[in-house]
Amino acid sequence: MTEKFQLAPHIKVMRHLEDKGFETYLVGGTVRDQVLGRTPKDYDVTTNALPEQVQALFSKTVTVGAKFGVVIVVQDGEQIEVATYRADGAYTDGRRPDTVSYSKTAKDDVVRRDFTMNGLLWDFGS
Repeated sequence: MTEKFQLAPHIKVMRHLEDKGFETYLVGGTVRDQVLGRTPKDYDVTTNALPEQVQALFSKTVTVGAKFGVVIVVQDGEQIEVATYRADGAYTDGRRPDTVSYSKTAKDDVVRRDFTMNGLLWDFGS
């Protein structure tokens, strides 16, 4: 009996973005769960691809946080959250940024995150 090896949906999404010249990293709870030896409940990816570029590269997408650069890619029936690198402006309400701008570097994206596992990126290719 020959079984065909199938890549996990989040790996397919990351590889497709990388094949098109974009950077990708796993981020947030995905990294936390992996560090703790748990199977992640979902997979979050951060990238330098802009939302419209992500949407153009995949046939099934849902824009859930256009203001924040978040697109869900539906791959093999699973939803993979893909967020564009960003830098946040001031937080006058202490909770949400007043402005958000896209960034070109993973470093800018990490700096805006809280000082927990949310600030860790995992370069899955390494």
